[in-house]
Amino acid sequence: MGVDGMFDYFRQHRILLAPMAGVSDEAFRALCREQGADLAFTEMVSAKGLSYANEKTRHLLRLAPGEDQVAVQLFGHEPDTMAEQAAWIEQEMGESLAYLDVNMGCPARKIVSKGDGSALMKDPALAAAIVRAVRAAVSCPVSVKFRRGWAMGEETAPEFARRMENAGACAVAVHGRFAEQLYRGSADWGAIARVKEAVAVPVVGNGDVRSGADAVAMVERTGCDAVMIARGAEGNPWVFAQAKAALAGEPEPPAPNAGERVAMARRHARLLSEREGKNIVRMRKHAMWYLAGLPGASAARAKINACVSVEDFDAVFDELLDYGGRPREAGSAGTPCSDSPRFAAELRAACPPTPPHAALPPS
Repeated sequence: MGVDGMFDYFRQHRILLAPMAGVSDEAFRALCREQGADLAFTEMVSAKGLSYANEKTRHLLRLAPGEDQVAVQLFGHEPDTMAEQAAWIEQEMGESLAYLDVNMGCPARKIVSKGDGSALMKDPALAAAIVRAVRAAVSCPVSVKFRRGWAMGEETAPEFARRMENAGACAVAVHGRFAEQLYRGSADWGAIARVKEAVAVPVVGNGDVRSGADAVAMVERTGCDAVMIARGAEGNPWVFAQAKAALAGEPEPPAPNAGERVAMARRHARLLSEREGKNIVRMRKHAMWYLAGLPGASAARAKINACVSVEDFDAVFDELLDYGGRPREAGSAGTPCSDSPRFAAELRAACPPTPPHAALPPS
């Protein structure tokens, strides 16, 4: 699939779940696809980790039940290693690999300190060498994801995009913040528009999409070919249903009520347990995202941080049900919260307590 094929692909796959370390696992991808994501990325994958045949790294490439295709984002800074591991991924995944992306946008210190991620924006020649090497090693499309620039106030994305295009990238994805900005402030969608004007390959926009209206606004302001949603999906897989409806010119479905949010958190925990076993501590952050802003969420935080198993999470969710959204303090007899009957009724109607080994709802 060349550049023309990628334009066709993004016409059919306009809404993407971003690659997020520790977030875009099989369970979360399944829920986002169910809600309307056209394509999901796995968590970003270390080329160096793959080269060591690290099973923990290879585990990141496993498909979720019912998942036909994924995109994979590879990070590293050594052209030969990146090319070798890209070829291995393509061979192992076959038709289930939609395309490969090269990470040149992650601003995390532990990534950039090794010369990976957005650190490559400081060395466009090396970045281009990586793209050329990966492109020569695989037959699937290769994209590059990067930021507005490395240093605050120094926008290099349009020129960087041209260099990646000349090196063989079939598409680019642009996050509208500088690397030094991390996730502070707002994403500048104007940078995405300027990249779109600079290149002849498809452009995926990323940054600050938290609703269907945001997705429509990004497309209108930037002309991007697809929208990638990252943090806006944390605890909120419904954002994909909202974006899909809005981009189709249809009314957005309503935001989930309290009961639906707790029900999704419970289901997420059980999906994760089915795939990863009893220890699902990574569910802690997801649970906090799902419950953020609900009555009782702050009081539940310490209990969530002690959860390990699906039964532990069920106990916290059940306590929210029993106390109308206000978990009982330790050692307190308490009575059901009487000043939030509507919230309590929503919770009980949408997500009755689940027996420890009950079957998951159909996906």
